[in-house]
Amino acid sequence: MTDDRGQRTGESRPTMRCIIAGGGSGGHLFPGIAIAGELAARCPGAALLFVVGRRRMESEILRRYGFQVAFINVEGMKGRGWKKGLAVLGMLPGSLVQSLRIIKDFKPSFVVGVGGYSSGPFCLAARLMAVPTAIHEQNSYPGLTNRLLARVVDRIFVSFEESTPYFRQKSTLTGNPVRHELFSPVEDSLSQDKKFTVLVVGGSQGARAINEAFAKAYGILKKSGNKITFIHQTGEHDHKRAVEDYGFERLEPRELEANVIPFIKDMASAYHRADMVVSRAGATTLFELAALGKPSILIPYPYAANGHQETNARSLAQRGGAEMVLQKDLTAEGLAKSLLTYINHPQQLKKMGDAARGFSRPDAARIIVDELLKGTGGARK
Repeated sequence: MTDDRGQRTGESRPTMRCIIAGGGSGGHLFPGIAIAGELAARCPGAALLFVVGRRRMESEILRRYGFQVAFINVEGMKGRGWKKGLAVLGMLPGSLVQSLRIIKDFKPSFVVGVGGYSSGPFCLAARLMAVPTAIHEQNSYPGLTNRLLARVVDRIFVSFEESTPYFRQKSTLTGNPVRHELFSPVEDSLSQDKKFTVLVVGGSQGARAINEAFAKAYGILKKSGNKITFIHQTGEHDHKRAVEDYGFERLEPRELEANVIPFIKDMASAYHRADMVVSRAGATTLFELAALGKPSILIPYPYAANGHQETNARSLAQRGGAEMVLQKDLTAEGLAKSLLTYINHPQQLKKMGDAARGFSRPDAARIIVDELLKGTGGARK
């Protein structure tokens, strides 16, 4: 049996104990999951705990992977307005106390913050308790939480070279860790299907502008005479409206030309089937595309803090690994035209995929874990 902190009752504590704090989106969690996977492989018997806010999506993702989860009462401030912002600030002392209690109980060897609002109070609490602490900055422009935490943590890991000037102390360029299962062989019952497959994904929350443009582009592409099929993640909140925009009420995965679903649980299979990806430009998505050599059309979220998604997308596009389309320039006609160009010129598609692969940093999780294990005495394979 285990208690709610992952400790086996009646047994001595494992040598290596790590807490990974952060969240707010799948994009923040998945690099943490990759780091946890590397730690588990390298340190048999390690105890791993994720600390997140109380959003259902975060706990569902982590429990699907089998990780222990603890919660603190914390929320994001962006876009909340001044009244809600004050209420969120008022929660911080309580979340700091909760963090101190979790650290006292779990006794971690080190703490890793992976961005998002949960990592702020928790990494600060770890510092107050003299626990070795590191942060990983995923985006090309660092978020406010990590810019503040950089003053107190022991180590800083970054995904993009462009973000290094924003940190006063020396950071280590690692890239963004990618989940191991994305590289696993995938059984594909549609492997004999010769249709060109487009994966449309706006992040774990979906993206209304992309959903609307692609639903209209679908009608244009249907008339082109090309054999095309789509896998479209709409997000939970926009799914019903998106299906209505497509013009059909119900879809089965192997029916017609599209599979329109709220959330893709088996992303490895979706990536495996895709010949091209249409997506937002979060750091996690970019590095997954790069690691798998997937060509893409990137539509940065225009309201991302300090325009970091546009900077992310431009970094890959300038290397030839993607095409970037700003949301203000996004039209169904333009999207359909771009997709048809790539469908009819597969050599351009291959060149883009090769350039994307050259952007990847497949050893990101290993490099981060190497640094975390220095001086901890943790068991290694």
